[in-house]
Amino acid sequence: MKDSFADTLKQFRTDKKLSQQQLADMLFVERTTIANWETGRRIPDAVLLLRISKCLDIDINILLETIDNTVEEPNVIMVDDESIILKGGMSVIGNLLPNASVTGFTSPTEALTFAKSNRVHLAYIDIEMGKLNGLELCRELLKINPRTNVIYLTAYPDYALEAWDTGACGFAVKPLSAEQVRDQLTRLRFPIRGLRL
Repeated sequence: MKDSFADTLKQFRTDKKLSQQQLADMLFVERTTIANWETGRRIPDAVLLLRISKCLDIDINILLETIDNTVEEPNVIMVDDESIILKGGMSVIGNLLPNASVTGFTSPTEALTFAKSNRVHLAYIDIEMGKLNGLELCRELLKINPRTNVIYLTAYPDYALEAWDTGACGFAVKPLSAEQVRDQLTRLRFPIRGLRL
């Protein structure tokens, strides 16, 4: 098996006897960004790939090949303040998306904390939840990562008009079913690499 981007970056960095902080300073990024790349949690964009190539004196094609070998496990979250709905929905999602990492939250604040340190590809969000409702949570998630696909879950379809104004890409009525998940996955705004049904 060929090396992943994470392994290749770490190898070239250590060969140059650079710490993560030193490389971060050369690339004008945070040290945590380097750590995320080297653990495989994130992959740099094209501009940063070019900078890495120059800083570490690597042929950019080597980096591009390693990115092709890196299949990022999609992060899917579900946020619902009712644990029974959360468990049922996570079971449906987990069965349909076996190669995704599915994490559930009863607290919108915990979901936001998770999203700040993990790239969330897809978020299923209940609309009515305590202090921070699903509409506000969607806006906050999209501030963290504008390419997060958000699908609202609700028992009240009359929220649909207000929900579309937040940047979400889908809407499902509870309880979440396999048919709804399959249907919504065909309508995602931002395709998710490595997501297979």
